[in-house]
Amino acid sequence: MRTPRRPSALLAIALAALAALAALALGAREAAAFCGFYVAPEDGPLYNDASQVALMREGTRTVISMSNNYRGPAKNFALVVPVPVVLQKENVKTLPRELFAKLESLSAPRLVEYWEEDPCAPEPKYDEMPMPMNAAPAADREESGRDRSYGVKVEARFSVGEYDIVILSAKESDGLERWLRDNRYNIPRGASEALAPYIREQQKFFVAKVNIAKVRLDARGAATLSPLRFSYEAQDFRLPVRLGLINAAGKQDLIVYLLGREQRYEVANYPNVFIPTNLEVSDATRRSFGPFYAALFDEAVRRGDGRGIVTEYAWQAGSCDPCPTPPLEADDLATLGADVLYPRAGRDEDEGPALAAQMVLTRLHARYDGATLRDDLVFAAAPPVVGGREITSGPNGSPERGARPDATNNFQARYIIRHPWTGPVTCQNPRRGRWGGPPGGAQRPVEPALGLASAPRENVAYLSFLKEGEPEFSVRPAGITPPGGGWARPFPARSGCACRVAGPRGDALDALAPAALAAAAIALRRRAVRRRGAL
Repeated sequence: MRTPRRPSALLAIALAALAALAALALGAREAAAFCGFYVAPEDGPLYNDASQVALMREGTRTVISMSNNYRGPAKNFALVVPVPVVLQKENVKTLPRELFAKLESLSAPRLVEYWEEDPCAPEPKYDEMPMPMNAAPAADREESGRDRSYGVKVEARFSVGEYDIVILSAKESDGLERWLRDNRYNIPRGASEALAPYIREQQKFFVAKVNIAKVRLDARGAATLSPLRFSYEAQDFRLPVRLGLINAAGKQDLIVYLLGREQRYEVANYPNVFIPTNLEVSDATRRSFGPFYAALFDEAVRRGDGRGIVTEYAWQAGSCDPCPTPPLEADDLATLGADVLYPRAGRDEDEGPALAAQMVLTRLHARYDGATLRDDLVFAAAPPVVGGREITSGPNGSPERGARPDATNNFQARYIIRHPWTGPVTCQNPRRGRWGGPPGGAQRPVEPALGLASAPRENVAYLSFLKEGEPEFSVRPAGITPPGGGWARPFPARSGCACRVAGPRGDALDALAPAALAAAAIALRRRAVRRRGAL
């Protein structure tokens, strides 16, 4: 039988054995969702701390990258993932962990801080105002004849990065479990039952044993794994997660980054919840931003009947405002799968930046247990949304709240500390509500909320941090499509520049906001790219 060069449609199931199997193996205190499960050699405990998955989609082809943090002894252990075909070395890549750190920071909820300008200072001319910047600054016994007695066959063997990889096939699940146990892997009790459906589907098993001699260790002696990347063809766009819930200990946390050309995504089979954004918070939030946001996020999940999948970010991948880290570049996209989906972009120096301008990065965040999530996550294309920008949308000149439809994707979870002007007001007609950096000082960097899976959330009241009352939570029940297949066109909003809030009167220059000019430039560039031929 011919072995395809790239994995086929069923590789989505490669993600199905998730972190709760790790929890079975270790009696973990709290497990996080994981695409595959760890098996520790000997009797060492091992468990996940957080999980992130990046998916790039074009047509029916998906490239998926998996990054997982774990805690355990610095000894050899392995990752086991069901796969539909016998993978070869060219099908598997390791990625730099720094890229997932960049994805997390770029799309994370962010805390910004503004100071009100002198209400009597003259209004600067438009051509003196700076344009907003898009970026801030293995043992031989595995192949022995004894394998046949388990109904297990070693189909392939190769090494990639710090992984020594073996591809196995098995005739029955208990035979595979016994094989792994007899090869000194501490497989969780009950793993054979979880693996049985994949054996019935004639799946293979990707066993990536970590060679500890090639692994970077942290200060505690724990290994730091490189993310793994696969590509596959599939009509459905889904992420199997349900097997990770078998006897999972506590809530599981999963962040999914989805990258599509001119396309935002949401889930089709769970409630979609947009996190409340552009909330003004107290100065004390700076010291407790992570706990504040974790409590707000938990409330968003609850508003979705405890099953809500929360949209935290949907923005053009090649830009951001404000930027906790530089946006994604052509090389980042190639590492995440553009080299497979858009090979032309890697050969043409003009196409790479054009692709970055076209790509939309969506961040979906799930926190769940076996009572709230029973089915795989199914993704669906969704219309563009905006929200969380320093752009006015109300009659009183306040920043836009929540998510609303638009022609492009510019939505982010953004929280604001404002410092009103406290100096003298010496003019007859002061102009209030003009915001910028601190007077005579350096602007504090934008603070992203990172590591949210482990953020303290007990006895944290998010309302106590808000300057106003209860925020609005935008919730769409599972399977509900807006009339006409998309949202109605929005009422045109009056806008200001990226770093100021216009006063109550506004003026004609508001319509010429730098963000609008940037959008027009991108549109012209896209038109030029399309004339040269689509990617």
